[in-house]
Amino acid sequence: MSHDLKAAIIERAEQEGFDGVGFARPDAVAEAGDRLDTFIEAGWHGDMSWMETTHDRRRDVRALWPLARTAITLSVNYGPDEDPLVALAERQRGVVSCYAKGKDYHVVIKKALKRLAGWLHRTSGAEVKVFVDTAPLMEKPLAAAAGLGWQGKHTNLVSREFGSWLFLGTILTDAEIAPDEPEIDHCGSCRQCLDICPTDAFPAPYQLDARRCISYLTIEHKGHIAREFRPAMGNRIFGCDDCLAICPWNKFAEQARDIRLHPRVDVDNPALVDLLRLDDHTFRERFRGTPVKRTGRDRLVRNALIAAGNSGMPELRAEIEPLLRDRSPLVRAMAVWALGRLCPADVLDRLRAAHEKGESDPDVLKEWQIESTS
Repeated sequence: MSHDLKAAIIERAEQEGFDGVGFARPDAVAEAGDRLDTFIEAGWHGDMSWMETTHDRRRDVRALWPLARTAITLSVNYGPDEDPLVALAERQRGVVSCYAKGKDYHVVIKKALKRLAGWLHRTSGAEVKVFVDTAPLMEKPLAAAAGLGWQGKHTNLVSREFGSWLFLGTILTDAEIAPDEPEIDHCGSCRQCLDICPTDAFPAPYQLDARRCISYLTIEHKGHIAREFRPAMGNRIFGCDDCLAICPWNKFAEQARDIRLHPRVDVDNPALVDLLRLDDHTFRERFRGTPVKRTGRDRLVRNALIAAGNSGMPELRAEIEPLLRDRSPLVRAMAVWALGRLCPADVLDRLRAAHEKGESDPDVLKEWQIESTS
């Protein structure tokens, strides 16, 4: 019965558009729990306090749901149609991570997971729970245990078939289904993903200090981005694909089958000029239905200002100067930094004299002070 059910699930998953499906025991990722302990104890999670508060449930699947007997792990390929690293040279544009250029994957995958889980419940009577990224579940270790790939030295899942470009979802069930063999690690001596990181976010292979990661800084971090990281960000405004894109296993990757995951024209590395002009309304309209929307306008413009400061394009000053009066201190401070990178010293002094009066936010004043004396 278990074999027949397993075969039926695989067939149904393919019909629902999943590119991979595997099965693992809930207790197959005990070592991942130990790695999570190290990650939290070192403070590498940064502002992501939810990782600490959900720590106990995250490290043990059965703490999340004691009835779970099988983890059905599923993957969807979101491979790009071109090398994302090429766009880093287009300094007039803000680079958006490949995963965020199309429809929000949470929506796309969760609907398919719910259909599959509903079918499984109706067919077998098994109880089911569905997870896509937002729950305290270690999906990458489970996917590796289920044979969908292995966690590379950059800590992300790598597949021999799809490279580094996989979205993951999980169905926990109380049905007993035979597990698959875990995938072995095929990284070998390669360390390209570690060496390419612009901010040295990997303390060692298979370890990530999120506080230094550009994806964390541009998406999760709510405050001012430390000055030491700003030049290294280049024109990345939402996420970073460097460690994924450089992986040699991507030679087998192909473009995503699901057209909803293909880049939208208005989200595919927008011009910095357009990003610097965003207000709340235009931000919501432009990025509606994509992962970018969850950062909010202020943080995205913060990131765009850093990209503008790194652009070497003094013509962007006309777009940056009005942001010195923006309602958000986060934006005003980065406008100061960007102008400090693009303006001659005498012009910056005149701007400071005109705009520093009445400024009360200490972080903005600190940026003025540093830029005027550097």
